[in-house]
Amino acid sequence: QVQLAESGGGSVQAGGSLKLSCGASGVISSRACMAWFRQVPGKEREGVASIRIGGTPKYYADSVKGRFTISQDNAKNTLYLQMNNLKPEDTAMYYCATFPGWWACDSWSSYNVWGNGTLVTISS
Repeated sequence: QVQLAESGGGSVQAGGSLKLSCGASGVISSRACMAWFRQVPGKEREGVASIRIGGTPKYYADSVKGRFTISQDNAKNTLYLQMNNLKPEDTAMYYCATFPGWWACDSWSSYNVWGNGTLVTISS
C-alpha cells in the first residue's frame, strides 16, 4: 500500500519561496500520477500541480502558473513543489496525492491516496 508524507511547509513573507517534499513508500505504478493539492478551511481542496511518473506531462492551476514548479526524483521516491513569489492567498494546507494514472493527471477527482499535509502560511 502506498503511503505519502509531506514536509517543508512553514511561514514566510510574501515574495518568498518554499520547497515542499513528499516522500512515497510502497509500490507505485510506472504510469501513476502524483500531484499537489491545497485546502483552506471552509473551501474545497484545489489541485495545484500534477505530474506523471516519468516527468511529463505537467499540469498547473492557473493561479500558480509561472510561480510553482512540480518535479520528482524517482531514485528517491520523492515529489517536490518549488513555490516562488508566494502570495498571502497561497496560504493553505498542502497535500501530496497519487492515483494509478488511468486518466490524465489533471483529473483531480481521481486521486485516491493522500498524505497528511503540510501547512504553508504567507504573511503580507
